[in-house]
Amino acid sequence: MEVKASLKNLRISPRKVRLLADLVRGLEVNSAIAQLQFSNKQAKRSLVKLINSAIANAENNFDLDKNNLKISKISVNESFTLKRWLPRAHGRATVLRKRGSSVELILSEINDSGVKEAKKQKLDKPVSIDEIGKSSKPLKSEKTKKDSDDNNKDKQAEKGKEINDPSRLASRGGHDKVEGSSTKGSGRKMFRRKSG
Repeated sequence: MEVKASLKNLRISPRKVRLLADLVRGLEVNSAIAQLQFSNKQAKRSLVKLINSAIANAENNFDLDKNNLKISKISVNESFTLKRWLPRAHGRATVLRKRGSSVELILSEINDSGVKEAKKQKLDKPVSIDEIGKSSKPLKSEKTKKDSDDNNKDKQAEKGKEINDPSRLASRGGHDKVEGSSTKGSGRKMFRRKSG
């Protein structure tokens, strides 16, 4: 029985991750985790999490024993590459490639237990479609048309208003402001100034 787990878009170069992948390939999972714990490489934390994820998949989905698992295949492939620039002499710039990697892990059993399929997950209680519809909130599109028309009318009425409040005009130096009107082709609001 094989159990898979994968790690995508790890921001460590594949060359550095392969050093640890070669270290644990073919080992039993408990000894592989112990090997990684005593490594001083940056990728060890991510690989330990990946191995623990694969172990959890094996225990929960297939009812396999953790002590009967080994790492049969681990492959590290190149993923994305971020390109950054580093300034150099005479106004030049050189490219920095910040590489990423993706790791695929396959666990297999040391002694075959005979399990062939993943166990089926059971729901506690079947749920009917009517119960789902009652519990959900109404969608935004189900608003009444009347409410949306009233909101649009209010917005249009406010858009073309001219500000005639004397206190506001005084703070602007006596300049009129007309909201909502603009010159052709510009999205800015137009200010009408008094000449004089």
